[in-house]
Amino acid sequence: MNSVRLEGVGGDRHQFTVTNLGAVACPLANSFAAWARYGVDRAAQQILGSPLQRIETMGSYSCRNVAGTARRSAHSRGEAIDVAAFVLEDGRRVSVRSGWNASAREREFLRVIHRSACKRFGTVLGPDYNRAHEDHFHLEYGSGSFCR
Repeated sequence: MNSVRLEGVGGDRHQFTVTNLGAVACPLANSFAAWARYGVDRAAQQILGSPLQRIETMGSYSCRNVAGTARRSAHSRGEAIDVAAFVLEDGRRVSVRSGWNASAREREFLRVIHRSACKRFGTVLGPDYNRAHEDHFHLEYGSGSFCR
């Protein structure tokens, strides 16, 4: 696997960090960096009034099967990232778990960036998909268009 490790992503004004992220396939890294800058950072500024400081992930590479199946997960190829929360420069932390049904602005922010992710990744799963994804966005590189 041709892979890289993302520790930071350039935003419009500055670089922000990405936590808990191991190796990811290069195409996924490119999609993630573009989504973080143009989707997440800009939405944070426009909707929440503060630029992004950090994206908190639950990780990327994990050699495992899709839960309940014998099929290998995209995580086993370094082609998926699970995103749990976003920390803004003003100190606010918006988590997928608590923000999905929180204040109107947090709900709008998370739904806007979820839709933005659906334009860049082959598979995007979030809290409306199932209970296993109630606390994160699963972002998977690929040519499909499965967005839930």
